[in-house]
Amino acid sequence: MVRAIVGANWGDEGKGKITDVLAAKSDVVIRFQGGSNAGHTIINKFGKFALHQLPSGVFYEHTINIIGSGVALDIGKFLNEVDALAQKGIHPKLMVSDRTQVVMPYHILFDKYEEERLGGRSFGSTKSGIAPFYSDKYAKIGFELCELFDEEYALEKLKGVLEIKNVLLEQLYNKPALNADEIFAQLIKQRDLIAPFVGDTFQFLRTAVKEGKEILLEGQLGALKDPDYGIYPMVTSSSTLAGYGSIGAGLPPYEIKDILTVVKAYSSAVGAGAFVSEIFGDEAQQMRMNGGDAGEFGATTGRPRRMGWFDCVASRYGVQVQGATQVALTVIDALGYLDEIPVCVGYEVDGKVIYDFPTTPTLQRCKPVLEVLPGWKTDVRGITQYDQLPENCRKYIEFIEKQLGVDITMVSNGPGRKELIYR
Repeated sequence: MVRAIVGANWGDEGKGKITDVLAAKSDVVIRFQGGSNAGHTIINKFGKFALHQLPSGVFYEHTINIIGSGVALDIGKFLNEVDALAQKGIHPKLMVSDRTQVVMPYHILFDKYEEERLGGRSFGSTKSGIAPFYSDKYAKIGFELCELFDEEYALEKLKGVLEIKNVLLEQLYNKPALNADEIFAQLIKQRDLIAPFVGDTFQFLRTAVKEGKEILLEGQLGALKDPDYGIYPMVTSSSTLAGYGSIGAGLPPYEIKDILTVVKAYSSAVGAGAFVSEIFGDEAQQMRMNGGDAGEFGATTGRPRRMGWFDCVASRYGVQVQGATQVALTVIDALGYLDEIPVCVGYEVDGKVIYDFPTTPTLQRCKPVLEVLPGWKTDVRGITQYDQLPENCRKYIEFIEKQLGVDITMVSNGPGRKELIYR
């Protein structure tokens, strides 16, 4: 069976832990989109890890981990993560699609230079080269891994691409031009190092499906960062939806039988964009420091995340857009310090209250309509049975479940692999 794990919100929902848990029962785990611009934090017997390029199933010896063709592959970061795992005695089974495209050094430069040029109008990019990468991919001037094995062809292509890039670097950004031979030499070194992992993952997956293997699709970021259905233009540059999993992995769409959508028990976001339930100052800082195992700071950037109350409107929309068949609610343990917990149940805009998530121009004018629920004022970590949770904690979970309209089947009450309650 093929199952997708995706996020309903802005990302940072705790997908890495849930993927890690379900990978124990999976034969294959696939990253199908995104790049190194977000991280999945996993805590297990080996230690604490923030994975950026590698799938979250790398800690299981029986699991084959695949980088699909929809991923923005930063070869250097991929190799660094493999080395970091090896230093801990972890040697995962890895495959990289020969159709996966490569993040080039100039993608990272252009990402950085454009954010500098925009100044206060910037997108809050992680400067990982993601937008320039996907721009080139769809402009048909990107580089598939397989192309790097035809050196004469790849070098000539690179020279042609740099004719365009160098004009922009010199004339728009006032930066030095790039040398094709230098970049190519670096690429070939990286190609040789990643070569043992590269293969035809499409045919491999066809066989895996025929054999009835358990296959897990791992999404990056969340529904509200999707370029088609998110808070455009403050989104990422690849589809964050489960529906894209069939394309980015290389599977028939009808094979995805289960879509587990992860929702956080409060709201958080890294980067710019509309965020209706956002809170600020000391109130936000207290929630930030209580969140997760080490506070709410970006796994990739280290930036403090923006914080907010649970947003029923945004989360319900995210669950709908993902086509969720079940929901995992995470980080419920972080709210135990609150006497009362406000929840955003609607948006007020132009004198009306709306309950469906609007498009960005309307969203920017929205104010939260809050309903206050009683807190439970106790630490719920270590609880393993749902009925052992405090009554107000259960009422909070069930309130959210009713608002989402999809069953919450898992409740995470701590960062560890075993800190998970099944309903």
